[in-house]
Amino acid sequence: MNREPVTSLKGIGEKTGGLFRRLGVETVEDLIHNYPRAYDAYEPALPIGQAKEGKVCTICGQLVKEAALRQFKNMQIVVTAVKDLTGSMQLAWYNMPYLRTTLQMGKILVFRGRVVRKGNRLAMEQPEVFTPESYGEISGSLRPVYGQTKGLGNKAIAKAVAQALKSREVETEYLPERLRKKYRLVEYPCAIEKIHFPANQEEMLGARKRLVFDEFLFFLLAVGLWKEKRQDWKSRYPMGPVRELECFQKNLPYDLTGAQKNVLAEVQEDLASGAVMNRLIQGDVGSGKTVIAVMALLQTAFHGYQGAMMAPTEVLAKQHFQSIQELFASQGIEKRVVLVTGSMTAREKRLVYEQIARHEADIIIGTHALIQEKVVYDKLALVITDEQHRFGVGQREALGQKGARPHVLVMSATPIPRTLAIILYGDLDISVVDQMPAGRTPIKNCVVDTGYRDRAYRFIEKEVAAGGQAYVICPMVEESEMMDAENVLDYTKQLRKKLPPGIRVEYLHGKMKGREKNQVMEQFASGEIQVLVSTTVVEVGVNVPNATVMMIENAERFGLAQLHQLRGRVGRGERQSYCIMVDSSGEEDTRKRLDILNRSNDGFYIASEDLKLRGPGDIFGQRQSGDLAFQLADIFTDADLLKAVSEEARRLREEDPLLEKEGHRALKQKLEEYLGLSYEKLSL
Repeated sequence: MNREPVTSLKGIGEKTGGLFRRLGVETVEDLIHNYPRAYDAYEPALPIGQAKEGKVCTICGQLVKEAALRQFKNMQIVVTAVKDLTGSMQLAWYNMPYLRTTLQMGKILVFRGRVVRKGNRLAMEQPEVFTPESYGEISGSLRPVYGQTKGLGNKAIAKAVAQALKSREVETEYLPERLRKKYRLVEYPCAIEKIHFPANQEEMLGARKRLVFDEFLFFLLAVGLWKEKRQDWKSRYPMGPVRELECFQKNLPYDLTGAQKNVLAEVQEDLASGAVMNRLIQGDVGSGKTVIAVMALLQTAFHGYQGAMMAPTEVLAKQHFQSIQELFASQGIEKRVVLVTGSMTAREKRLVYEQIARHEADIIIGTHALIQEKVVYDKLALVITDEQHRFGVGQREALGQKGARPHVLVMSATPIPRTLAIILYGDLDISVVDQMPAGRTPIKNCVVDTGYRDRAYRFIEKEVAAGGQAYVICPMVEESEMMDAENVLDYTKQLRKKLPPGIRVEYLHGKMKGREKNQVMEQFASGEIQVLVSTTVVEVGVNVPNATVMMIENAERFGLAQLHQLRGRVGRGERQSYCIMVDSSGEEDTRKRLDILNRSNDGFYIASEDLKLRGPGDIFGQRQSGDLAFQLADIFTDADLLKAVSEEARRLREEDPLLEKEGHRALKQKLEEYLGLSYEKLSL
């Protein structure tokens, strides 16, 4: 592995290195594995009459006027027009006066760029210019599109990747030849090169298939190890029913649903069985998983043990902490609940650590800070992770080692069809909360085109005036030279102009520092911010009952399951809530797909429909589902490959549990890199 800093590459100094770090790229190895998020295809030219507003199109025609040079303030604008048998289009370039020599009237040229509307006609701004012959040479080729940041564009990233690939040591193939032949997988070094710079779609799909296969295989081998390690464990903390818990349940301000009661019974049976519990609770947003977790923690505390719950964000951890404290206070329960987060001061942490070590704390709520070395527990009997797919096998192992084989309960609101859940969560028994509490008002949904935006803004304004709040989701953080989609930073500026000054509009995205993100999320949760423009970072991690509007821009770029997850951020209070999905594609098939969300609020039904609808063409058209820690793999698009890899992982574990055979040693070494610890250590 090339652990040289990215600044070791020619032309990348400290400043550019800092921009790469914003993308999570520290080393040359990171850069090589920073895969394209999409590809720009040089497709055959369209008749001008078929060019669509808002799309990147290629047209071919004859220039019908001399290129004119106009001066506007400090800008020089070259303007001309192109025509074919189906129509004409105006063309404009900014600060590129030298193009006038190329743009001669009567010449037939190819132009490629984004189509925009200027008054009552369509135009192209800053299009690439080709002769028909030169465009013919690249027609059908693919150009990688990377995640970008301000000051670091796609061309610079692609150039750095090309240099890194050229200077790298060619990796040794590690996948057994039997598997490569059976599934017609390209060799790993070739896959790494072609995922960045494929000559055509066939090469790209071949490279992607190989890398997705590897991602699934490593993940499932790790899950298999974890399962074998835990399945025969006897529990040091058997916990039968306690009378106090029955009283707690009776005094809740609501009745548990039948589904909640069934899952609670399964959890209690596990805790009393004498074996170590290892269970997943799946349930839609708002189905009532958290109260089951709280009751399991309380049962643990009444038995004299400690229980811990790990949340994916500080804001959610604080919300869990506060709601549990309030619930206990309302029922006179004297069990001590404490909070551990990364943003606490050193003194605050030290005091909490002392309380945990002395068993003055019965229930510990927190983030990843719960697994730090300084946290020492006393009789940690139950570990609960919320939104499990945000935590890797190594993190689960670290938290589990904090106690003497504690019970493990995992919660997830991510709707995954049961057939896939059994594979992905192979080390866990699965419970499903498939019933919503009575009295919840269904979210009202609508799918609209971009022409609806102004009406949507007026609607948000009205909801805020009535005391509500709104989310607006964009697919990108900032503008990209290659991707035609809304971005958080520009959208926030635009929305601040569109809405009255009394409405506070702020943004949130994954590139912000942890403290900044927490501050924004807390201010939104408290109502100080009325409209939050965000990427999908809000998919988990904050509960705002006051939020009544979810507006999702470029909804066509998201999978149905993820759209449903985002929609679940609203509808958490008593007021009617709304989800507005803006479809920018103009495609009938896309509208039909999104209409499934109009017809149902059932996450598991939607996930199963998503599974049916995904195909090879959806690999980059929709955002990946976000489930688990996969870079390229998508459990919906790649469901068939996931099932096949599941069988191969099982066979490998049966034939060679420690991967000691001659043909498996290289795979073992690669798997250890993936795990970040030795294979034997996880096997113990």
